[in-house]
Amino acid sequence: MLPATPALPKADASGTVEVNGTGIFHAVYGAGPAVVMLHGGLGSSNYWGHQISALSPRHRVIAIDTRGHGRSPVTSNAFSYDLFARDVLAIMDRLGVGQAALVGWSDGGVTALQLAMLRPDRVSGAFLFGANADPSGYIPGGASRSSVFRAYVARCNAEYRKLSPTPARLGELTAGLRRMWRSEPRFTRAMLARTKVSVTVAHGAHDEIIRREHASYIASAIPGARLAVLPGVSHFAMLQQPQEFNAALQAFFDGGPAVAGRP
Repeated sequence: MLPATPALPKADASGTVEVNGTGIFHAVYGAGPAVVMLHGGLGSSNYWGHQISALSPRHRVIAIDTRGHGRSPVTSNAFSYDLFARDVLAIMDRLGVGQAALVGWSDGGVTALQLAMLRPDRVSGAFLFGANADPSGYIPGGASRSSVFRAYVARCNAEYRKLSPTPARLGELTAGLRRMWRSEPRFTRAMLARTKVSVTVAHGAHDEIIRREHASYIASAIPGARLAVLPGVSHFAMLQQPQEFNAALQAFFDGGPAVAGRP
């Protein structure tokens, strides 16, 4: 089941700024310790609607549309997780955010891990949901066999045409992402072992595209990382069971035990 995409809540401030040769949309909510929300491939910050509402009373929440996604225009079909991470860092700089916790789903989770490796001094912690460390983490043919995942792709295409300032360039976005997914990320165990920030690796028990064993591998390779297996949900847990997902997020912020304990 793929519940409806929530609306992006009314922001305290929002807009598109030029960073690293492209426009990046972001929206800011609330006050307190900074949290940056990073969505999955083909999606937009709207997918965090339930989490933004839950977090903003106690946090300064920054939701970003990844370059080429959502309200951020396609200006090139060259994508990489390193470039995505540097875009996030540039937005943090523009907003005067010295350090933030990162909450990333799928591609957003990979981007969060990339940024944690690149600039650990700027990351207070990372919650990685549905992320992979290398292409071996994928379930072969998982996306094409899943009716839920096919519905997600179709929905994202329709949402893109409504949200994007460059709706005619959807094909460039899709082609560029496919090239990236075939070759990235390439985080080795040694690279994961050097990760210096607090990490929770979250995994939906019925994830359509990421292997459970791979999530366990990431959590075991990162020093002190916690593994949170979310029962009854798939790659879209933040829509399917938002209250349970938000509880796992709160456990991450509180530093308490993960849903399924340590790996």
